[in-house]
Amino acid sequence: MKVSKIVHRNENRIKVEFPYNTETVQKLRQIADSRWSRTLKAWHIPYTKEAFDKLKNTFPEFEIQIHEEAVKNTGIQTSAQTSHEPVSDENTKSISGSTRKIIVLPEHEKITRKTETKSFDQHSNNNNGDQQNSKNVSKNVPKLGNVTNPEVEITVTPMHLFVKLPRNDTDILFLKSFKFVKWDSVNFQWIVPNYKRNLDLLRKFFEGRRLLINEKITLRVNPESTQYSLSKGQFLAVNMHNRVLRLYSTYNRAMNDVIKQVALSKWNGVENCWTLPYSDEILKYIREFAIANGFEWIYREEQKQKVTPIQRSGKPLRPLPESYMAKLRELRYSQNTIDSYTFMFREFINYYPENELDDIGEEEIVKYLQYLVTERKISTSYQNQAINAIKFYYERVKGGRRKVYLIERPREEKTLPEVLNQDEIKALINATHNLKQKAIFMVMYSGGLRISELINLKIKDIDSSRMQIRVEQAKGKKDRYTLLSQKTLEVLRKYVSMYQPHEWLFEGVNSGPYSETSIKKALRIALSKTKITKHVTPHTLRHSFATHLLENGTDIRYIQSLLGHQSSKTTEIYTHITVKGFNQIKNPLDRLDID
Repeated sequence: MKVSKIVHRNENRIKVEFPYNTETVQKLRQIADSRWSRTLKAWHIPYTKEAFDKLKNTFPEFEIQIHEEAVKNTGIQTSAQTSHEPVSDENTKSISGSTRKIIVLPEHEKITRKTETKSFDQHSNNNNGDQQNSKNVSKNVPKLGNVTNPEVEITVTPMHLFVKLPRNDTDILFLKSFKFVKWDSVNFQWIVPNYKRNLDLLRKFFEGRRLLINEKITLRVNPESTQYSLSKGQFLAVNMHNRVLRLYSTYNRAMNDVIKQVALSKWNGVENCWTLPYSDEILKYIREFAIANGFEWIYREEQKQKVTPIQRSGKPLRPLPESYMAKLRELRYSQNTIDSYTFMFREFINYYPENELDDIGEEEIVKYLQYLVTERKISTSYQNQAINAIKFYYERVKGGRRKVYLIERPREEKTLPEVLNQDEIKALINATHNLKQKAIFMVMYSGGLRISELINLKIKDIDSSRMQIRVEQAKGKKDRYTLLSQKTLEVLRKYVSMYQPHEWLFEGVNSGPYSETSIKKALRIALSKTKITKHVTPHTLRHSFATHLLENGTDIRYIQSLLGHQSSKTTEIYTHITVKGFNQIKNPLDRLDID
């Protein structure tokens, strides 16, 4: 049984640690005011002689190990204890006719950190003797640079100060005085926010100790990329492949306040950086503020690594069960959903080519999903689709009970869709000389259509009298009406007169619907004739339509209806794209009196 003095909830207590036993707990409850602490994960009793005597009498069979400080006022004589060795004669007590030892450890007895408990609160329950010993260290020991066997080590990052030091009550009480401080039980270190004068206060407090301060920061941009070293005064902006901007720098309160004003900005504790959606306007906005605050601006771009899908050379792929396809059609799933489900489920069943399909259990499913996340590096949306494709077979086709498969992965970073401004839309349309392709781009932009909605338009869906376009059975099996501009109608009349389509508004081979591939190819050709450098897809025209409506003062509820969004939260993403918010922020550089 181990006994130590603690300060719990501003009250002196004696913490009692022992291997768990129901009988021992029942006996301990007999001591007045004995309590169990969830945070300490231990029992504790009053810091009085009566309580300690009761503890000895209740547990005569235990060998009690106790520090001098813990019993200084409890009536146990410890003056005879002068060495590190346990006292066997002078500290032997006769209780209830039996003899046992009370081992009194010296006040400065240290136990290596790795053998101690890892919890935040238990870490703080220590003796005070080391503070005095630490003050005896020579004050001539340097506090910066290379220090052999440092007693206190502080690592400086843009947002945090990581403090590693031996356990000591005085030090821990000082660290706890900082606002938002916390104990890292994994890396055995204290985490102090790096703002205001926190670093200076730590320097001053640990003056005279073997102190090592690491001020150069090594930044891990992502697990697959090269590590960057960032010195004080530098500001690193990394444009990730998924259109997320990561910002690294030493702490600057003004910069942090500016970054917080950007929509969807968030602090990434894993990477020790700010993350926010990428756009040209946001990048320019942050760059100006960083330079105005005296930072050295560094900009980099990360490229996405290509990952090959499952390949089982030499073996024929297992066919898809006929019942799977039949059920998809029976429930009238869209063709896009059918294509996605069949592709992903075919990959899954070929991951276990030797197993009977009905013998593949939950354990195998989880292993396959882990493979997709850890080795294939799939996106969150791809992961969800793969889970849905698998669940569809076991729950809908086979009629099994519903299950949930959760795979741990980093939280997805928020991104903003790419948007063209109105001058860029004009340049794109003017660069398209083919009348059919020009009409396609104008219809997509003026109606905010998805590419699948455009190729399924029929001639009868154009209502010139009401200046509307009817969209039938779009995403979510919903019908809706959207806008038809006067200029688009004029181009459509010229197109219909020249091409004379029969049923579909835009016909392809054999009088069928125009293909998505042809539209994408035409868009790439048109972009090559302009100076547009943004990543543009057919869906960019839909995003641009919604953003321009919002900037022109259209109510967001009308935009939601025109786009066919079920939830207004989906439409609200366009409120973060508009540049109106940036126009209302005064750049600090404009406030400077520069000749």
